Amino acid sequence: TAALVLGQQVTIAHVGDSRAYAIYPDGRMETITRDHSLVKRLEELGHLSKDEAVNFPHRNVLIRALGQGESLEADIFTVPFPSPGHLLICSDGLWNVVDEKDIYRAITDAPNLHRACQSLVEAANAAGGPDNISVILVQMIG
Repeated sequence: TAALVLGQQVTIAHVGDSRAYAIYPDGRMETITRDHSLVKRLEELGHLSKDEAVNFPHRNVLIRALGQGESLEADIFTVPFPSPGHLLICSDGLWNVVDEKDIYRAITDAPNLHRACQSLVEAANAAGGPDNISVILVQMIG
């Protein structure tokens, strides 16, 4: 997942199951990207409920990712930058183990973006840290 911020717009290129989120001061946390996973596809087709998806045994199987085959088809789209607010890009090592309320709290309670990222990685590790944990946090200034 990559982001290019130009003015008040952000262009996202995405493949796999890392995510981009728009995080707003009122507590809303909106997922901008769509996971390219088997469990997400089964959920979209109505074969799994959200509750069933949480415990699905093959939830880590990706149907589109870097390194799968010769060609790569990324989702590419442009959305308004969440201003006021933050843009969060993170791997499933964060979003899969830390509740959205706790992610929001870590961001809003931190004195700066660097400390917020550190707190998020610490929270994921405290939750067992079963996967790699990558976190990028961006805030529009001005």
